[in-house]
Amino acid sequence: MSPRAGSTGPQSPAPATLAFVESPVQLLNVLEWAHVHALRTAAEPSGPPGPEVEGGRPRPGGGLILVVLSPTDPMTRGQLRRMAELARDEGYEVRWEEARGGATAPFHTVGGLAPLLRRAERIVMGDPFSRYVQLLLTITRARDLVVVDDGTATMEFVSQLAKGERLVRWHRRGGRPGARDLVFAPVSARARRRLTPGVGRRVEVFSAMPITETPEGVTITANDFSWTRSRFGPPRITKGADLVGTSLVETGVVDPDRYLETVKGLATTYGATRYFAHRRESPDKLHRLAVETGLEIVRPDLPLELIARRGPIGRTILSFPSTVVHTLPLALVGTEVKVAVCDIDPAWLTENASPRAQGFLSGVTGTARDVTRLSTVSSATT
Repeated sequence: MSPRAGSTGPQSPAPATLAFVESPVQLLNVLEWAHVHALRTAAEPSGPPGPEVEGGRPRPGGGLILVVLSPTDPMTRGQLRRMAELARDEGYEVRWEEARGGATAPFHTVGGLAPLLRRAERIVMGDPFSRYVQLLLTITRARDLVVVDDGTATMEFVSQLAKGERLVRWHRRGGRPGARDLVFAPVSARARRRLTPGVGRRVEVFSAMPITETPEGVTITANDFSWTRSRFGPPRITKGADLVGTSLVETGVVDPDRYLETVKGLATTYGATRYFAHRRESPDKLHRLAVETGLEIVRPDLPLELIARRGPIGRTILSFPSTVVHTLPLALVGTEVKVAVCDIDPAWLTENASPRAQGFLSGVTGTARDVTRLSTVSSATT
């Protein structure tokens, strides 16, 4: 894995596909997309095999370079390195960019990636809201753009694209744009135009999320986690329940004391013994959860879809409204594991929460398939 694009490691003079990821889940979903894309290319009824196909069968690694725009927090970096190892095992070239390693890092990163961006035929991205990705989109000449899941934010992205709105993360909507937002606005607007289908420009969204509004000209491809299921499991299932953490406290949406009481109530009611921490949860919050609830805090080294598929995993998985209520049932199809989601009561939201927070979270829960819907948070703790 080369430390920077353009440095050591094998070089591709003209990559067919260049993928940018900033989180472990994004990297997982690029692998899922590449798996489906290779199968789809192999199944085309006419024409010679594409670069992803060899002898009529999918060829791992064909024409794809994965670029990791590394964040700074240790847990995310650790999961990304593990996911990068899996990608390399699949035959893909992985380039690790210290994209946030100091004041000059963005200049080195963009400068090193510019030649690849100009030559790439297709760009795959995990987070169209990312300023880094939006900046890179202004450089590329690729006519084929693919957005893979970055969790529930994908639902908001598709909705905003369909309505022609500016790209803003759901938990930030309703607030005043900051100075940096205003400075970056022209770049964001140009990126949105690039992500709008047009003459000679194709846009695909590869998603496990429920897409209710499809922008004109955008191709929606379902992600059923076929790569995950083909590589891992089936898992060993334990008798108890596991609880999945969320970063809703860290993003300022849910009150921390209410969250703690809710977790305690759920653990008691459903006999949960383990708490799978979200990679963005703070150490102080996790320590408090361990002390006050008695739960074993597990900090996964891979996305939860892979952890659950490898096992051991509880017969019941308890979650708040989040991506996993959509992805875990797909990753665990054919097993006896049940996913249950607990609604967020409006009383648990902070005064700084976005006006759209409750509606968005309710939509995440209400559109989930193959899950059990539990009582609201306030009811669960009584």
